[in-house]
Amino acid sequence: MIAVQRFRDRVVIVSGGGAGIGAAIARRFLAEGARVGVLDLATAALTVDMDAAEAERLFAIDGDCTDGEVLESFHAGTVARFGRVEILVNNVGQSGRERSAPFHASSEEVWRFVMEVSLFSAMRLSRLVVGAMRAHGGRIVNMASDAAFAGDAGLADYAAAKMGIVGFTRSLARELAPHSVTVNAVAPGAIRTRAHDRVPAAVIDRIKAATPAGFVGEPEDVAAAVAFLASDEARFITGQSLLIDGGRWMI
Repeated sequence: MIAVQRFRDRVVIVSGGGAGIGAAIARRFLAEGARVGVLDLATAALTVDMDAAEAERLFAIDGDCTDGEVLESFHAGTVARFGRVEILVNNVGQSGRERSAPFHASSEEVWRFVMEVSLFSAMRLSRLVVGAMRAHGGRIVNMASDAAFAGDAGLADYAAAKMGIVGFTRSLARELAPHSVTVNAVAPGAIRTRAHDRVPAAVIDRIKAATPAGFVGEPEDVAAAVAFLASDEARFITGQSLLIDGGRWMI
């Protein structure tokens, strides 16, 4: 159990929080006393080994984060259960994965999926919470990627979507700053998740070799940075993009 309780009784939403980085973020907020709403395609694994007190403060719904009606229903359910949303973490997103390809061989169908899940979902969910945040203040943390800065080959659609997150973050931060709302982005590099575990060992070795820190990060490394940006300690930080990639890309 994390001793610090920066988010006691705060209401947090984490999209894509059923596994991986999103689950680590949800668990971090729960450990610090928050009441957390999570939307993902599957959320059952999130409650494994969770104590009863934390489970009571979790509102987890299975659903598609790219479906605007599902987002609206989830947001309304979270507010009905816990009250207005004070912290939003737009975590959900992914590349085309097995459908990724060099740009000349890529398809518009995949581009549109990547944009929907990685960019438009963040914009839609943000619009649902900003009305109350304009009146009461709040925090928004968006999930970008160091792929947006490094421009990884074969990920043109994903890099475009994640750089879109950076631009969205900056514009929304400027718009909401007068209302005591901060908006920031985190940009992870190679982080050990279930998807990452399927990557061949030789590829992992190349990633480590290209990372000054010399190792692959854990979901908890990202969760710690998100928690800081969502805290009162980060009240004077807005419109920023924090890379969490062991120094692979430095700005």
